Amino acid sequence: MILNEIVEQYNATLPLERAITPPSAWYTSSDIAKLEQDSVFSDNWLVATRKELLQESGQYVATTVAGQPIVIVRGDTIKGFYNVCQHHAAQVMETGQGCTRALNCPYHGWTYKLDGSLAATPQFEAAEGFDKTNHGLKEVRVEVWQQWVFVCLNNDAPPLSEYLGTLYSQLDPLNLDKMRFHQRISYDLNCNWKVYVDNFLDGGYHVPILHKGLNSALDGKYYKIEVTDKYCLQSCPTKQRDNDFSQVRTGTARYYWQYPNLMINCYDAIMGIIIVEPVAVDKCKIIFEYYFDDNHPLIDEDFKNNSVAVADKIQDEDVAICLSVQQGLASKGYETGRLVPSKEAGEHLFHKLLYKDLKNHL
Repeated sequence: MILNEIVEQYNATLPLERAITPPSAWYTSSDIAKLEQDSVFSDNWLVATRKELLQESGQYVATTVAGQPIVIVRGDTIKGFYNVCQHHAAQVMETGQGCTRALNCPYHGWTYKLDGSLAATPQFEAAEGFDKTNHGLKEVRVEVWQQWVFVCLNNDAPPLSEYLGTLYSQLDPLNLDKMRFHQRISYDLNCNWKVYVDNFLDGGYHVPILHKGLNSALDGKYYKIEVTDKYCLQSCPTKQRDNDFSQVRTGTARYYWQYPNLMINCYDAIMGIIIVEPVAVDKCKIIFEYYFDDNHPLIDEDFKNNSVAVADKIQDEDVAICLSVQQGLASKGYETGRLVPSKEAGEHLFHKLLYKDLKNHL
C-alpha cells in the first residue's frame, strides 16, 4: 500500500461521536514514521531545553530535535544552529551542556563565534574564492516560553505565540515561573510514540482500572476535558485519602497536552513535564522533568522524593499497557478502534492534527 493510501485510511471529517482511530499502520509503518519526522516534528515547535541552562554568555546545550543535531547557545541572545560544521559536517559541539567562549569543531579546528559566524579556519589560506562570512553555522528558529526553549526547523511556521494559541497565556495564572527544576528521568519504551500520547489523552478513561493509586487521589466524577487550538486540558479536583498518592497530589490536577509531544502536569506546588520523542516506528523515549515550588510549606526533600516515586509507579503502569497496545497494533486481529465521546476528545484532536500535517506534507 502506498503512503498516501495509508494516510487516507483515516477519516478526519467524522465528528467525535462517530470518530474512528487511525489505522494500525500509522503505528507500525516505518514509512509513516519517516513522514512524521519530516512533517510533524520538523514543522512544529518542540521543547529543546530549559532556559535556566542558558542564563550566562557562552552557555550551550547540544541536543537533537526532530532527528537533527542542534546546538543552542547564549551569546548576546539565545540562538540555535544545526550542530554541523560547514567544513566536513562533523558535530561541532559534543552532545550535552556546558559553557564555552567559542564553538570549536573537534575534527579540523574550525571555530565559530557564539553568534554562529565563522571565526577561524586553520591552514585554509590557499583556498580560492572562499568567504568566511558565507560559511557560518546554519541557524534554526528559537523562542522562549515559560521555563523552556523551543526550536522549530520550519522557517515558514508561525511564531511560537501564534502556534500555542490560547495556551500561550493559559498557564500565566499558575505562576509556573516559581517552580524550580528538581530532576530529569528518561525511559526507553518499545512502542510507537503515538501510543504513549493516546494513552495520556484518553480523558482519564484508563485511570480507575490501570492507576488505582492515582485514582484514589482524584475526584473522578468531576473530571473535565477541554480541547482548544492545538492543546487539550484534562482537569480534576483531588481528594484527601490516607495514602502516598494523596500526600503528594493535592489541589486541582491539570494535565495539559500541546501538539505534538509535550505534556505539562500541574498540582499544588508541583509541575512535571513529559516529552515524547520517536526513536523508531516501535520505539520512543519518554523524558520526565520534575519541578517544585520550594517556597511552599509542603515542599521538602522527602516530599520531592515521594512525589517522584509516585510518578514512577504510574509510569511503570503506563509502560506495561503501552507495550501491550503496540503488540496489539501489529496483530492481524486489529485495524481501527472507536473513541469514547465523553472521554477521548483529546485523542480525536491529536489524530486530526496528525492527519493534517501528514496530508499537507504529502
